[in-house]
Amino acid sequence: MERQLLVTLALCLLASCQTTNLSTPIEINEDSTPSLAVDEIKQPLEEELPEDIWEYIVNKSLQDSEIVINDQALLFMNNHIKDIDKFNEYLNKSYYFIYYVVQELEAANLPVELAFIPFIESNYDPFSISPSGAVGLWQFMPKTGRLFNLEKTWWSEDRHDPYRSTHAAIGYFKYLFERFDNDIYLALAAYNAGPTYLDRQIRKNKRQGLNTDFFSLNLSKQVTEYIPKYIAIRELVFNAEKYGIDLPDIPIDSVVQKVEIPGQVEIMTLSEYLDIKPELLYKLNAGYTKWASAPKDKSVFYIPTDKAFLLDDPNSPFENVNQINWISHVVSSGDNLWSLASKYDTEVRIIKEINYIESDLLSINDTLLIPLSKMKTNNFIPYEMHIVSEGDTLWDISKKYGIPIKDLLRINSLSESSYLQLGQQLTIGNKNIHRNIESKKRTILYSVKQGDNLYKISELFDVTIKSIKDINEFKDAQLMPGQIIKVAIRAF
Repeated sequence: MERQLLVTLALCLLASCQTTNLSTPIEINEDSTPSLAVDEIKQPLEEELPEDIWEYIVNKSLQDSEIVINDQALLFMNNHIKDIDKFNEYLNKSYYFIYYVVQELEAANLPVELAFIPFIESNYDPFSISPSGAVGLWQFMPKTGRLFNLEKTWWSEDRHDPYRSTHAAIGYFKYLFERFDNDIYLALAAYNAGPTYLDRQIRKNKRQGLNTDFFSLNLSKQVTEYIPKYIAIRELVFNAEKYGIDLPDIPIDSVVQKVEIPGQVEIMTLSEYLDIKPELLYKLNAGYTKWASAPKDKSVFYIPTDKAFLLDDPNSPFENVNQINWISHVVSSGDNLWSLASKYDTEVRIIKEINYIESDLLSINDTLLIPLSKMKTNNFIPYEMHIVSEGDTLWDISKKYGIPIKDLLRINSLSESSYLQLGQQLTIGNKNIHRNIESKKRTILYSVKQGDNLYKISELFDVTIKSIKDINEFKDAQLMPGQIIKVAIRAF
């Protein structure tokens, strides 16, 4: 089979690989390696509309008369088409994201075939994490991500977000194309290895009087293989019919819609209402790293387009603000008020007021009540004590603090016939809240991501490893990406 494939590819290489509507030639260096010019973008076909995203990419791509397919590219091509069905599945992993990527590239006047790069980087998996710590569709490292405004909070990680990370990748590629004179291969090599490393290798060739195109540079094995991987996918998609490839049907339209929902939203609740699997909702909104969106006035979600009408229904449970504004935190070694305030996006002063802490010291295993944001809805501070003044009645006090009279009586060991005395101290709410925190546990579903383990998940949700094992009845602690597990969180 492999021999037959090699023969087929060899025959294809003898023929022109130029697509029907490609007209702008690449410049061929003296060593016959291509250097693509990026500033000339092909005009779309006028006689007929493209049938799918693949044809659209071909029509909008850079124009070239030939692509040099060296031995490495040929090897990668053969690896792909050894199993056509598997290659088709590989391409179909881009289903929810590639249209958005192509749109952004075209708007930035960048080559639309850069949409093939997430196949190489992550298999179009927003949860992807490399051993070196690169994350998301575009495999951003933390430092590079910060340079392009990809932020990380307790609630979210922008490098995982398919849309924010794509916007950042577009900005990075714009910079690299400008830095490397619009040479697509040098820009791609710099994206993979870093522009500083590539500059160093180019200067080395200049000092030796050698050519400075990609194929003339002495680069690491990883970088040397990066461009052939790109060429292999490009060639197979651009000439799919030649190689007997039936490309997956991905429309030239968005299959995902951006929606705004008031307040904070639990992912499990939303997935149940939309009747879609939670792992799909997690995938489309991979930037959210907890069980819910961040506690803000509104939440942004991406959902399948065919489900958007459900949120337009006036009876939607998400029509009004869905508040999840408090969480309990068990103090552990290393915690302090400042780290907790930063972690949960609140203020030291508020944590101290709510929990009646006078000093700056925390005690291990104490449970603190934490407001998860500085929203107006979090301005209420649960009082620990009320001093009875003239005219006070149990009914007035219960109404003022929103506490049922029976709870007020129980907390303060009073009966309905008890009389209030001026100056009497009544306990209100706070201690009772702490006593009931454990009864307010909420079970959520979590989609295991690449690189996750029980320790990491326990840290993520501030729960014990034992609690995760118990609720899931794990016999084996081995987790698989995409596996859905239960987590009992202390939130209300």
